[in-house]
Amino acid sequence: MMWLPFALHIAAGMVGLLAGTVALLTAKGARLHRVAGTVFFASMLVMAAFADYLAVVVPDQYVNFFIGSFVVYLIATGWITVRRPQRTIGSAEKIALAAVLCLLLPFAALSFELATGLTPPFKSAIPLKGPVLIALYTFTFFIALATIGDLRVVWAGGIAGAQRIGRHLWRMCLALSLAAGSAFTNGLPRLLPQGVHLPLLVLFVPQLAVLALLIFWAVRVRFTGWYSRAAPSTASFRVAARG
Repeated sequence: MMWLPFALHIAAGMVGLLAGTVALLTAKGARLHRVAGTVFFASMLVMAAFADYLAVVVPDQYVNFFIGSFVVYLIATGWITVRRPQRTIGSAEKIALAAVLCLLLPFAALSFELATGLTPPFKSAIPLKGPVLIALYTFTFFIALATIGDLRVVWAGGIAGAQRIGRHLWRMCLALSLAAGSAFTNGLPRLLPQGVHLPLLVLFVPQLAVLALLIFWAVRVRFTGWYSRAAPSTASFRVAARG
């Protein structure tokens, strides 16, 4: 029965990629953006849940369990950020902080072991070197960044304005980028006919495109005054915080 969770994982991931792309490219606060965002949220949770299941039942895939769990964390906290009233927190934010700390500890330990030449205490189906090693260091960096963000939110009792939208933005976009990377750099090469190979840079284009849009929107929201101009203009932008 391994084919069923694998098929559901792929199907949910494809829906998430499509919905996330629509949400990223459409007008923020518009009905299409909100609908696409909701579909993205649900499908990504399903995709990541089955990724975690497969990481447990398939040998030597433990790293994928933590990556899948990080995607669940990103999607959940990104969604909660815009569902929660401004300058307020609840139990969910405190649970998220505890969860990301649990993710940070093994990634930080693994990064330290690999950086110092120590042998990790588990077997991996792929060698932990080259691009994979860079990816692990990058994951550790983003998890540490998310941990700092959660600490600030819990300490301050919530956030508001451009910071709130920025928090929602980078978490959702990073989750979309991770899904794109998994689909195009890991999944797509396995589906190509034998003997057909695409240049590595081509496979990274979708993931890099999402990261580029993430940087664009992060700069626009936080440093150009876009939020302060849009927020008071229409009630639809206030609904955008729910999209």
